[in-house]
Amino acid sequence: MRKTLYLKFLLAYFIFGFFGFVVVATFVSNMTFEQLRREKADALYREATLIANTYAADLYNNETSLDTVKKQLDALDTYLSANLWIINPSGLMILDSQAPVDVENETVIEGFDPTVTEGSYYTVGTFFDSFTQNQLSVFAPITSGYKVRGYVVIHYPISNITASCNSLLNISYLMLIILFLLSLIILIFFTEMVYLPLRRITEATEQYASGNMHYELQIDSEDEIGYLGASLSYMANEIARSEDDQKKFVANVSHDFRSPLTSIKGYLEAMLDGTIPPELNEKYLTIVLNETERLIKLTNSLLVLNNLNTKGMLLDKNVFDINKIIRNTAASFEGTCKNKTIAIELLLTGDELFVSADVGKIQQVLYNLLDNAIKFSHPDSIIKIETTEKHNKVFVSIKDRGIGIPKDDLKLIWDRFYKSDLSRGRDKKGTGLGLSITKEIIHAHGEHINVISTEGVGSEFIFSLPLDEDENED
Repeated sequence: MRKTLYLKFLLAYFIFGFFGFVVVATFVSNMTFEQLRREKADALYREATLIANTYAADLYNNETSLDTVKKQLDALDTYLSANLWIINPSGLMILDSQAPVDVENETVIEGFDPTVTEGSYYTVGTFFDSFTQNQLSVFAPITSGYKVRGYVVIHYPISNITASCNSLLNISYLMLIILFLLSLIILIFFTEMVYLPLRRITEATEQYASGNMHYELQIDSEDEIGYLGASLSYMANEIARSEDDQKKFVANVSHDFRSPLTSIKGYLEAMLDGTIPPELNEKYLTIVLNETERLIKLTNSLLVLNNLNTKGMLLDKNVFDINKIIRNTAASFEGTCKNKTIAIELLLTGDELFVSADVGKIQQVLYNLLDNAIKFSHPDSIIKIETTEKHNKVFVSIKDRGIGIPKDDLKLIWDRFYKSDLSRGRDKKGTGLGLSITKEIIHAHGEHINVISTEGVGSEFIFSLPLDEDENED
């Protein structure tokens, strides 16, 4: 496109100009000439008919003299810029507006044939070799007593019609040149508004194709070209961000795998070489087991995300008491909360609150959210879990008073493998996959999850579930 499109457009532009001149020089020229000749023939025929019915008829009826008619023809010759004749059917010249009256020396048009017009009232040519240049010759019969006594013939030079035609064509050529120059505006508009932006887009795609996703593409336009440029730039930014996330993921997962593997290797080597005495083997084997479980948890999270990417999430929906699931999940963290002196406060609507969802998946959501809340809460703080019912929905809120989430990170926390800088110090065992899995589960149910957080104050996660109306009515 960059090498040929503009040349094609220029070629089309000049072809348009060339054929414009060809059309004016041929078709328009011929049509203009024919129109002028037809109009001139009509005008001369009206004059010839008028003369034939007046002066010429009076002459043949002996009602006027030859000199009188000659004077009239001379006047009309000057007015019409044409040569007027009165001739007999045999071709004998009676009067010629451009020659004096000479009765003694008769002039005869050799081969004169009034049918030469072939059903028309005019003919073009030298009129039986009477002229050296082509003439437009118009016939009008002179009748008397229902007989044709002669003809009024008016000759008008074709060169005069050609000159008039050329004058009109000069105007046409001038207008064509003006239009051709004005059409440069279209070329300039195309160059500035279409070609140059497309060229920048092409250069950007080449940069992106070569792997430079940070190449900046700026198209200052609000039309489709600008939208295309903005979409391409957005796509590149997303790919670049995805690549950055991928690098972060590789770094995080590598670190999360390496740390427990290093611990396991170190403890096992120490046991084998006797650095750790046999009586302490159970203690360090327990540590090794914990590290192994950590690796299993990370691997399972990766497998869950991989299944979401390939198959989507299959749900096994049932009706269950969400309040009961919340109590059970909170109870599973009793030991962790006791170690950090954190209290969990339950503000549940009613004794039972039935929803329709996948109980296993919702347990995982509650576990992930509560685990994060505990992990990032300050000691001696309270975590509140609340359920509310509104518009056939159950809203579950998990609110902590921990470190909070920076404003710039709020849109990124749902991204896979993402960890904020504030969380890295505390979330040493996390993989950055929990919230991503949580969001996928909630969206698979056709519901929503939102977060409200202030850095240094705390965070609140709220998700919705469909209320089972039949069970709650009972």
